[in-house]
Amino acid sequence: MGSGASAQKTIYLEVDGKVQKINFSPQSNGSDIKQILRTSSRLPRQASVILVDNRGTLIAIDPTIPANCQNSPYRIISQDTSSRSEKEDLFQTLLAQVTEEFTRAFRISELKREVYERLTALEHRVEAEGRRAIDIDKCKLEVKKLRDELEERSNSRLSCPCKYYRSGDIIRINPRRDVPSYPKYTLSSETIETLKKPTFDVWQWEYNEMLSCLEFMYHDLGLVREFNMNPITLKRWLLCIQENYRTNPFHNFRHCFCVTQMMYGMIHLCELQGRLSLMELGILMTAAVCHDLDHPGYNNTYQINAHTELAIRYNDISPLENHHCAVAFQILAQPENNIFSNISPEVFKQIRQSIIRLILATDMARHGDILESFKQVVFNFDFGKEEHVKTLQMMLIKCCDISNEVRPTEVAEPWVDCLLEEYFMQSDREKSEGLPVTPFMDRDQVTKPKAQIGFIKFVLIPMFEAVMKLFPQIEEVMVRPLQEARDHYEELMQLEEAMVEVQQKRAEILSGGGKVK
Repeated sequence: MGSGASAQKTIYLEVDGKVQKINFSPQSNGSDIKQILRTSSRLPRQASVILVDNRGTLIAIDPTIPANCQNSPYRIISQDTSSRSEKEDLFQTLLAQVTEEFTRAFRISELKREVYERLTALEHRVEAEGRRAIDIDKCKLEVKKLRDELEERSNSRLSCPCKYYRSGDIIRINPRRDVPSYPKYTLSSETIETLKKPTFDVWQWEYNEMLSCLEFMYHDLGLVREFNMNPITLKRWLLCIQENYRTNPFHNFRHCFCVTQMMYGMIHLCELQGRLSLMELGILMTAAVCHDLDHPGYNNTYQINAHTELAIRYNDISPLENHHCAVAFQILAQPENNIFSNISPEVFKQIRQSIIRLILATDMARHGDILESFKQVVFNFDFGKEEHVKTLQMMLIKCCDISNEVRPTEVAEPWVDCLLEEYFMQSDREKSEGLPVTPFMDRDQVTKPKAQIGFIKFVLIPMFEAVMKLFPQIEEVMVRPLQEARDHYEELMQLEEAMVEVQQKRAEILSGGGKVK
């Protein structure tokens, strides 16, 4: 709480028919505010809460929550307080849907059997009567008619309750939702503005809130209108995207959101809406959303050395990035998830080729080549030249993919911890399987400063400085924070070295190797 009224933010909350006045500091984070709301509503500490206004609109719980008045208080809905009858109704509804699905599946099976029998009869007829007695073209037409009938029946059924496919060494089961279940949050004007900046704190948001933010970005940039997207399909696609990111320490859905939010921020910061077409912006955003789909948590070096299914399938050539592309277009191949269903096949082909190119560009093995290509065109860059724009798009997604150190230290540093945890998991596995151990992932050799200093100095700063030549406005908000991050980790390195030296001298004294005068 703040020390004075000016340091507090006030909202009104209805609890058991009574209106309570809730004060909190604008510096409180989302978790703090939720705990205050739980306490005020006498809910358990771990209860999941949803905040709604008097019209039932869901309100995002963060420091920018809109103030209200005593006559229109907010209400809390706890997801742990569903009534028994509601749960029973939900169960009965699901049971009815499953029963209907099995009934339709049985009918399709019967149809397939019928088609097979009729096709077999036609084949026998051709064989028995010979070409002179049978109009072959007529038979082909009848066969095509039967196949079209089967396809039409198959496409008209309900989506299967679940799907699965094998990826690496894990069999994944992913729910298929016909009606999106996540709510639409009301984003405050403050949130909308911070969403456009690299300083946005990605740690203060839950998955449903991140999905709503992504949905807002597509609407705000005009992509929904440009591609004539069905808004419900957009929701369903985003849900399916989230479900196809694994719960890795680093390469997870929050990372996906982080990269996409940075792309959205760079579009605004570099004023790309006036320089690139809406199709080009849509490609950038969609590639960012899909760029790490179904990442298994072990990098390309491990995939190749361990001869995994992915490495074999893609002949050791960017196996992970190729897999991310494949999963992205497997999702889009499902009619219920195809946000590009209302564009022409020719335009979709261009979009597909471009998204694949951008996702493949995130393979760090190609970093040097892509950076050099951009340096060759940056001084005479022409937004009217297709090759120049393609190179810029690859640079932008690369910048966004590894942009954590651009963010404030309190936002960026937890990402380093997550990345090191994932690195150490890989090096431990490499050791246990007798594979070459990736040096920068070895928990016995790597520290946080060691992991970051070289990466910031030799990868991040040169890359962002190259982009700065085309967009000088990123110097203050992107390049300078990188320089400060480099200085921060160099200070930590010096402190670590000093501590090691002290420990060594202490060990020498204790072992008798040194004399105290």
